[in-house]
Amino acid sequence: MEALAVVGFFVLGIQLLFFLVFFAAFQRREVLTSKPPRPVSIIVCAHDEEENLRELVPLLLRQDHPQFEVIVVEDRCNDHTYDYLLQATKENPLLRMVRVVHKPEHVNGKKYALTLGIRAARYDRVLLTDADCRPASARWAAEMSSVYLPNTIFVLGFSPYLRRSSLLNSFIRFESTLTGIQMLGMALLGKPYMGVGRNLLYEKKVFLENKGFNGHLEITGGDDDLFVNRYATRQNTCVKVGSDAMTVSLPKETWSEYFHQKVRHLAVGKRYKFSDKLLLGTFSLTWMGGWLGVLPLAFFHPLGNFLMGGLVLRVVLAAVVFHIASLRLGQRFEAWKVPFLDFLYAFYYLVAGVAALNAKRIRWKN
Repeated sequence: MEALAVVGFFVLGIQLLFFLVFFAAFQRREVLTSKPPRPVSIIVCAHDEEENLRELVPLLLRQDHPQFEVIVVEDRCNDHTYDYLLQATKENPLLRMVRVVHKPEHVNGKKYALTLGIRAARYDRVLLTDADCRPASARWAAEMSSVYLPNTIFVLGFSPYLRRSSLLNSFIRFESTLTGIQMLGMALLGKPYMGVGRNLLYEKKVFLENKGFNGHLEITGGDDDLFVNRYATRQNTCVKVGSDAMTVSLPKETWSEYFHQKVRHLAVGKRYKFSDKLLLGTFSLTWMGGWLGVLPLAFFHPLGNFLMGGLVLRVVLAAVVFHIASLRLGQRFEAWKVPFLDFLYAFYYLVAGVAALNAKRIRWKN
């Protein structure tokens, strides 16, 4: 019985330590050098995304940036994407189309499309987003391409989801905010381990010199986080946060769609560096342990009041971190929702994590 209490306090202690670290990270003001925006190629891969592209492309072309281009990779679309892009490229010289007609069998579709887009880029820096994303402002490209240090290769940005009135939407935004807190918080502390392709900038040369996605060409996902995990360091990575530097993504509308997306993301995490898997695994396991282990123990253990007090303290600290970090990231998250979503996330992550560990083959959209 005493051993269980020791384990419970240890779990809570680890969680409190993590959230204190994230609190400290988002209190910092990163030292960055702001200069005029560098030339940039904005790249979007699209498979049957005509409707989204009709909204996204005009927003990209209206970016307030002195020197940029927009490349849309038309990846074997079955809708009228090609026709739309063909006409749009005639009307605006800033827009270019790259077509994927045949895909090699051993290469994932999105990675191949993105590789062609990056190779076609005119400029030394590529800024990535997805067809179902929208830049939060006309300053997005300028914000992401104007903050850098002498050795900067990667610039990591935040990409939350559009706010709607539903439990699923609140949960999706909770999870994306948590991902941003972890990803950008660790990068602010000098430990970058991933990026999101919805809002990510890097140098074209690092892609070409390292043979792109070589080593994980065949798997779905990893075109963003595995690439950053492999090559990003304290010295070559910057973080850009704020409402003008965001892209906002369209959220999934059903739990099953979101579950599939989450499993795909978690499955890629198995290929992270060992130190990053250990760090993230410890955070996730102690999160689940707090709700699935400590909470039940608190009801019948003699030290239950202290365990419950520690759990409450951990939830309050999490809510504070969500409030402070989300404001800094550029989109406020409702802190009063955190306790319930925090509890729900432990169960959801357990199910999704098991599914990801057992996942054999996951597709993008094709």
